[in-house]
Amino acid sequence: MKEEIFKVQSISQLCDLCGFEKPSHPLIYIVDVSKWEIGQDQVGLRYSSDFYTIAMKDSNCGMQYGRHYYDFNEGVMIFTAPDQVTSTDKAQKLNEIQGFMIFFHRDLIRNTHLGEIIDQYSFFSYDTHEALHLSEKEQQTVNGLVDNIKSEISERIDNHSNTVIVSGIELLLNYCMRFYDRQFNTRRAQNTDVLSTVNKCLKEYYQSNLPADQGVASVQYLADKVHLSAHYLSDLLKKETGRSALDHINDFVIEKAKTNLLQSQDSISELAYDLGFNYPHYFSRLFKQKTGISPVEYRKLN
Repeated sequence: MKEEIFKVQSISQLCDLCGFEKPSHPLIYIVDVSKWEIGQDQVGLRYSSDFYTIAMKDSNCGMQYGRHYYDFNEGVMIFTAPDQVTSTDKAQKLNEIQGFMIFFHRDLIRNTHLGEIIDQYSFFSYDTHEALHLSEKEQQTVNGLVDNIKSEISERIDNHSNTVIVSGIELLLNYCMRFYDRQFNTRRAQNTDVLSTVNKCLKEYYQSNLPADQGVASVQYLADKVHLSAHYLSDLLKKETGRSALDHINDFVIEKAKTNLLQSQDSISELAYDLGFNYPHYFSRLFKQKTGISPVEYRKLN
C-alpha cells in the first residue's frame, strides 16, 4: 500500500482525480457506482478529504477488513466523515457493482441544522465491518431519497437549493439511523455475546495490575477486545441496556470501589490510585455523582 496520503479538498478536484463528469453543484456530487471504473494504478491509493461520504453498494460487493472478507446478501451502506483515511484495495470494472456514492463537502452543511447535529450520526465513525445491511424494501426507500437529492442537484441553483438538498440528506440519515436500530434489534444474540464479553473484560482488567499501570479502563480498550469500533460498541450497548460503554465502565468501577471501601482500610487516595485514577478528586467526584454521597460518607454509613 502506498504511504502517501492525498488530500482532496473540493468536489472539482475529486471529479478530476476520479475521471467524473464536471459537477453541477460545487459542494455535492452523486456517483453512479456502475459507471465508475477503478484502474489497477489506483489500487492502494490513500486519501483523505473534506467530504462526508454515504455509499450504498449491492450484493456483488465484497469488502476487505483486516484479514476478513465480507460478502453481503443484500445492499450495504457505509459512511465516512471528513479527514478519515480511506483506500481502494481492488480494481473495479464498469457495471461490476451497482449502487451510489454521495460526496458532500462540510461547507454544504455549515451554519445549518444538520451541521449542528451531524456528530449525532455516530455511524460516520463505524468501521467497515459494522456497515448497515439493508433489506430490499429498505434499499428502495434509500434509492427514492437519493433520487430526490439527485433531482434537486440537477436543477438550476437558486436561493432554496442548499436548504432543500441539506434537508434531503438529513432525511436520508434519519432513515439510516432507523435502519441501524432495526439491525441492532435483529442481532440480539450477537449483541448479548458482546455484552457478556465486555463484562468479562472489565472483571479481568480490574483483577490485574492494569488499572495502576494504565489507568481506568477506556472505551477503546473494550472495543479492541470485542473487535468493534468505539462508537459502534457504545451504540450497541446503549440499544441493549440503555447505558453507553462509558456508563458501563463507570458503573463497574463504582461497584468495585464500594467493595474496596468496605473491605480495605486504605485511604481514599490509595483506593483511587488502585482503581486507575491519577487524581483522587476525580474518583470522589464520580463516586458522588453515581451514589449521591462521598466515598468517606459511604464508608461511615456502612
